[in-house]
Amino acid sequence: MARRGRGKGKSILCWRRVAYLTGTALLAVIAATVLLVFSLRWIDPPTSAFMLQHDWSASGNPTIGPVRQQWVSWADISPQAALAVVASEDQHFPHHWGFDFQSLGNAIADYRSGGRLRGASTISQQVAKNLFLWPRRSMVRKGIEAYFTLLIETLWSKRRILEVYLNIAQFGSDIYGIEAASLYYFGTPAAHLTPAEAALLAAVLPNPRGLRVDAPSSYVRQRQSWILSQMRALGGTVPIP
Repeated sequence: MARRGRGKGKSILCWRRVAYLTGTALLAVIAATVLLVFSLRWIDPPTSAFMLQHDWSASGNPTIGPVRQQWVSWADISPQAALAVVASEDQHFPHHWGFDFQSLGNAIADYRSGGRLRGASTISQQVAKNLFLWPRRSMVRKGIEAYFTLLIETLWSKRRILEVYLNIAQFGSDIYGIEAASLYYFGTPAAHLTPAEAALLAAVLPNPRGLRVDAPSSYVRQRQSWILSQMRALGGTVPIP
């Protein structure tokens, strides 16, 4: 009986040690991610998880070009570019805390009514995914994405979220960021984008590998026209500080 009691006591101590180490590791991960996201409030990220995965795929594969991306500050981005992506991707962006439950509910209702299943990710969620995570969908990735989205919304301003999004979003097979896209497609820096050019770039964001800015299909042209109408409906500016 005494031996059995000692064995049970050792087992409890072992589990307590495992729980302590697990909790310590979890706290360390949380602290590291908070510090990382907080630092990116001021430090411009040199790359993103999606760009790193692109370069990894391009290594040894001559059919995939290297990433083309050039960081540009908020002051050097046309206000029309910010307005176009908000009009296209997330019209409630200035007002939500990272999750647009109204759009999500509408997407689910449309799907149940026989419509196509469409995404309802906010710009903040897309920043979290593109900057830190991987493309393939899973419940694990969505959970981590939600965590980073909350951190981003808590630690960054709305303007910073838009600035990072515009610099890491994919606009073509190997083109990332508004500056590289503007220079490649229109021969002009992002500061000089017109409303029509900004809307055309935003039109390909749902599928930048399949939809083309330089050879827009009728679908892309329809999206461009719709985005321009939404930009006018929003009053011509994004209401963020």
